[in-house]
Amino acid sequence: MDAIDRKILTVLQDDASLSVAEIGSRVGLSSTPCWKRIQRLEADGIIQKRVALVDQDRVGLGISVFVSVETGDHSQEWLQNFAKVVGAMPEVMEFYRMAGDVDYMLRVVVPDMAGYDGFYKRLIAAVPLKNVTSRFAMEKIKSTTALPIP
Repeated sequence: MDAIDRKILTVLQDDASLSVAEIGSRVGLSSTPCWKRIQRLEADGIIQKRVALVDQDRVGLGISVFVSVETGDHSQEWLQNFAKVVGAMPEVMEFYRMAGDVDYMLRVVVPDMAGYDGFYKRLIAAVPLKNVTSRFAMEKIKSTTALPIP
């Protein structure tokens, strides 16, 4: 990956709806070489997919919750089951296995407290957990999907 590939990634992260000609213009390439580079970046899995970013408040998902999970079972079987269950929950936007004092961290979006209560009840009923701690975001100060391409 060279400097032009990195410029292409930066442009696409800002606006993936741009035409190949416009992207090429911004990075100093004509359309065909730019298109070939984008195709290669996609084939190599560097560009995973192109999506539309949706305002969660405007679609009625105004509550963001960061959920810390601790488990007493660290077996591969338990993890596979937990990952399958949590991965299938549409409210879960991000799901991480952690190092430190918690085992897993989830970012969950729900419309309201009742929505979170329903999610929480499904979560604790699905697999045995040692502790679940919920932290409710009061204000989103920064949120970006653009990686700082070096």
